[in-house]
Amino acid sequence: MANNHFAINQIACFLFVISCCLPFQPLVDAKLGGFTIEIIHRDSQLSPFRNHSATVEDLSNGDALRSIARANHFHQSSSDTNKIQSTVTPTGGDYLMKLSIGSPPVEVLAVADTGKCYPQDAPLFDPNNSSTYVDLSCDSTFCEDLPSTSRHCSSWDNKCQYEHRYGDQSYTRGALATDTFTFVSTDGAAPFPNSVFGCGHNNGGTFDSRGSGVVGLGGGPLSLISQLGSQIEQKFSYCLLPRTMTSASKLKFGSDAILTGPEVVSTPFSSDSSGTFYYLTLESVSVEDKKITNNQLAAAADGGNIIIDSGTTLTLLESSFYDELETAVKEKIQLAPVDDPRGSYSLCYDRSSFENIPEVTLVFHFRGADVELKKLNLFRAISSDLSCFTMVPTNGGKSIYGNWAQINFQVEYDLAGKQVSFAPADCSQLGFKQSKTMILQCFPDAY
Repeated sequence: MANNHFAINQIACFLFVISCCLPFQPLVDAKLGGFTIEIIHRDSQLSPFRNHSATVEDLSNGDALRSIARANHFHQSSSDTNKIQSTVTPTGGDYLMKLSIGSPPVEVLAVADTGKCYPQDAPLFDPNNSSTYVDLSCDSTFCEDLPSTSRHCSSWDNKCQYEHRYGDQSYTRGALATDTFTFVSTDGAAPFPNSVFGCGHNNGGTFDSRGSGVVGLGGGPLSLISQLGSQIEQKFSYCLLPRTMTSASKLKFGSDAILTGPEVVSTPFSSDSSGTFYYLTLESVSVEDKKITNNQLAAAADGGNIIIDSGTTLTLLESSFYDELETAVKEKIQLAPVDDPRGSYSLCYDRSSFENIPEVTLVFHFRGADVELKKLNLFRAISSDLSCFTMVPTNGGKSIYGNWAQINFQVEYDLAGKQVSFAPADCSQLGFKQSKTMILQCFPDAY
């Protein structure tokens, strides 16, 4: 198709994995309630999304632009609860994972928190070839879980129809159905039968051909995590590798995800009206012995004031709070800042001088949990000449605790206990046993 930005009348699948009320029936002797899968960064050497001609400057600039766009979209979508709307635009999201759908299973590559799938180079999923595929009716409970403004009923066959829109007006429309989803774990295949998803037949937007879907780890009622529910003890965790590593990071579910040990710290999370975002309460940040109080603390109450998000690279902070933090960092480093030529990063230094300074440590004081960030989490090389601070002001968008700050931490989400836990780790040393929705592209002649 000539126009890759608005390709319509292709078949895609928008998956709400909703197997929480159905039995877990492993095809192999997999550990009930716990399994681990690999995830890779979109720009890693293992990723089919990697642009091998992109420079370090291109990659770092892309990270910054996606982070800012994501914060702005979070701000918009949190105030609109009348539509099913992804928590990101289809060009956001940083991590990829593999899973299979149907019987026999068709392997797909999914993008965490984003929808990159039209048109698709990978094999398409054909519902007619799956023996476990079933359409859902408008009378089903799952259909009724959709917002009324995005749920439609077919007048001639009573099939449940949905509409999903992204922040950039990309969209997918189609029918709600069930099929089996299978994850490849350390113990073999971990199948979840009768998972609910939507198979779209009218889709368009700014999508990429190399991915097949979006895996959501949010807390909304139709997200992957929420709907797997008690089968994974309502827990998942991840350990994100530094970008320089060529191996995969780990995403754990259920009993595999539980963190223990003296270095584990925990903080409560809350959700907005959509239930999708994980809000933490950031009370202050310390730069060595200087503590900077978050001026959004009073407004947070029990609702939190910063979203923790694995799909956003940078950490974004309210502007005046950020300005105080940047000033304290400058006082600690005592080098002359250098401007980022592209203007994407607010604080940068000459790499040759910066690499010789001692360790820089910041502590994020969340409610009940102090998380100490090292130089690795705080600065990144954006070119051969510059190292830049991985935090930027929001300029009116939502505050976000991004994934660069989470590198080399085990991060556990406990949905039942409503808390997020952190433990410092060398994620490269963790064995394989150690966050929205899924979109798949289906066979064009399926309907």
